[in-house]
Amino acid sequence: MAANKPETKRQLYDRRLGELTLERSSFIKHWQDLSDFILPRQARFTVTDRNRGDRKNSKIIDNTATLATRTLASGMMSGITSPARPWFQLRTPDPKLNEVMAVKEWLDLVRNRMTEVFLKSNLYTTLPITYADLGVFGTHAFAVLEDDEDVIRCYPFPIGSYALGTSHRGNVDTVYREFQMTVRQLVGQFGLENCSTSTKNLWERGNREVWVDVVHAVEPNDMYDERKAASKYKRFKSCYYEKGAENDQMLREAGFDEFPIMAPRWALTGEDIYGHSPAMDALGDIRALQLEQKRKAQAIDKLVNPPMIAPSSLRNQRASLLAGDVTYVDVAQGGQGFTPAYQINPRIQELMMDIQENQGRIRRAFFEDLFLMIANDQRSNITAREIQERHEEKLLMLGPVLERLNDELLDPLIDRTFGIMMRMGLIPPPPKELEGLELSVEYVSVMAQAMKMTGITGIERLMSFAGNIAQAKPEVLDKIDFDQALDEYAAMVGVPPSMVKDDEMVATIREGRAKQEKAMQQQAMLAQTAQTAKTMSETQITDENAVGQMINSLRGVPA
Repeated sequence: MAANKPETKRQLYDRRLGELTLERSSFIKHWQDLSDFILPRQARFTVTDRNRGDRKNSKIIDNTATLATRTLASGMMSGITSPARPWFQLRTPDPKLNEVMAVKEWLDLVRNRMTEVFLKSNLYTTLPITYADLGVFGTHAFAVLEDDEDVIRCYPFPIGSYALGTSHRGNVDTVYREFQMTVRQLVGQFGLENCSTSTKNLWERGNREVWVDVVHAVEPNDMYDERKAASKYKRFKSCYYEKGAENDQMLREAGFDEFPIMAPRWALTGEDIYGHSPAMDALGDIRALQLEQKRKAQAIDKLVNPPMIAPSSLRNQRASLLAGDVTYVDVAQGGQGFTPAYQINPRIQELMMDIQENQGRIRRAFFEDLFLMIANDQRSNITAREIQERHEEKLLMLGPVLERLNDELLDPLIDRTFGIMMRMGLIPPPPKELEGLELSVEYVSVMAQAMKMTGITGIERLMSFAGNIAQAKPEVLDKIDFDQALDEYAAMVGVPPSMVKDDEMVATIREGRAKQEKAMQQQAMLAQTAQTAKTMSETQITDENAVGQMINSLRGVPA
């Protein structure tokens, strides 16, 4: 019996795509419902579902959930990654090293350059899409790729167009995406020589706008070798190929040092790959709201345009329901005129109350009250303390979400951007103190600071308590390291590192101040000694005054 042929590269990718797609299949119907009732144009469940101008919001009568999603996306953008204020700082694992001025200046310079890269790129137009997808579908993915013009370029993936895989640690490390490109786009990005025979024929015949199915796969590289610089030995491998093309031909095979796909999830259960979301929790209320609004509209329609009954004599006669118009009816004994078919008295008030309750539950599910406070506050200096004090319970509920976003979105984004900038020569050489050290990220956005307010409150309460005790027992202040307290407070409130001097500089300043004070004391003592000597030289010595008595006593002369 002949041995089974080993899988070709294309067969391996296709099989892997099938496995991941099968694993994703149970989510498709749920995502379709969420899309239909909330974001009908932000999903793509087939590769041909692009550039479709037909109406997709026919299931939406009450758009409360759609507006709540916009508020959530805007609030998370303003509170977590606002382009108008710093939202992250670079740090080292060693707190003492963070206070060295050369290190602080270098970290601040790198952060400023990364901020400029983020502002120049399309990151801040991609993140609102990310936050909206997280709030509705619980999962989102977008690629961060190198760009010759903007350093980085972000490419968001619609839900339903990609399938994910996770590592043994639960982190997303595999993404397969199906989409379409035109022949012209394929040739422009990958070159005619790398396209399939069918695509080449379309190009030669001038059919440049025909759409072609493409698969992009990114996954861990089994051939990874950090000692080798070639692309095929990178930590992650990337492959583009035309779906259904002949042989084993690929459009492009490459590699990445960092995982290029940001794939955050809102919340996870156990070993799940795809997340769940606030919209999933509120879907019952969202569907019920559409039905109630439909029933309310029907009731109002019957009130203003009721069904009528009339005698048969009106069958071929003029009848009108227009205001002020008259319809003449001859009513026989015991007969009925032109009247409503039945008494219309719908309980609209109770229906309106239930509609409002549904709307309130939907808004609470999307944290609208918290995010509207941030988005609607016209002040540019709204503080983390105000948010923490006014919506502490909401922040407690958002805490796990923010931690997951740090781990699955912001940390990988900053690592990826830092790596790209390093390879492009946009990061200056670090000071010698940082050689061999890994950097960490500290988030200082309004929402991140609000989460830290508990620590700040503790510092302030300690200082206030110590101040009260010090009024009766001043030596109690020796228990507090005021310098360290100031450093901790500055880190929690997210002030620029350049505002706080490092310990060495402070020690130098204090040493200089001590020397100056000592010199001033010595000068004061010399001046006092000189004045005393002058006074004594001008004093007349007699047996009656104190000076004379003192000298006589020194000489042994009795007083």
